[in-house]
Amino acid sequence: MNLAADGSKARAAEAFMLGRLALVPDLSGALYLPEERTLVVADLHLEKGSAYAARGVLLPPYDSAATLALLGATILRYQPTRVIALGDSFHDSGAQARLDRHSLDMLQGLQRGRDWLWITGNHDPAIGRAMGGEVLAGLALGDVSLRHEPSAAGAPEIAGHLHPAARVRMRGRALRRRCFALSATRCVMPAMGAYAGGLNVRDAAFMPLFQSGLSAHLIGDGRLFRIDRRLLLPD
Repeated sequence: MNLAADGSKARAAEAFMLGRLALVPDLSGALYLPEERTLVVADLHLEKGSAYAARGVLLPPYDSAATLALLGATILRYQPTRVIALGDSFHDSGAQARLDRHSLDMLQGLQRGRDWLWITGNHDPAIGRAMGGEVLAGLALGDVSLRHEPSAAGAPEIAGHLHPAARVRMRGRALRRRCFALSATRCVMPAMGAYAGGLNVRDAAFMPLFQSGLSAHLIGDGRLFRIDRRLLLPD
């Protein structure tokens, strides 16, 4: 479906300000911070496929390679000097040990020549040294906090965890896509992981975070679109 079919209801997403940081949303689900030369990603959920396979739910075992390939293409596009992964980068406590040699080599190649910061999440509260980079519970860039789980506090923040997705109706048809959930003080990022899924931004989990409302930068086919909150549909 062509999201641009109704220009009055959707417009191409642009860079926006959060606190004193300029943020550029990307089709991959990443954010680029040009003044910081930093790429921020959320919820890679590496090795989710193998975790499900261990429970007898057979999924194609290629999600880690696909996710890292997407991340690699995004890094190539922006050439950041720093990458920040906002938690749940690994699907469970055993995921790091299950990464195959090819995926581990891909990850090490992406880290080469740049700073790499892992923010811990509820799925990966500990990240081993073999994964490279530096491990933190959270950090601040200027007046903006970066963390895994969003907080209802008023300070500007970038977070992940909720895997926001939006459902809209265009030309009589409903469409559901991953999105950036935005307000003047908060950006909740979509999950980059190939198997990560998404939670509708109309879900009650978003309400305490966006009491004054939100807009959604929807990841469309080749473009990002900012959708007014009045056009966001429940599932």
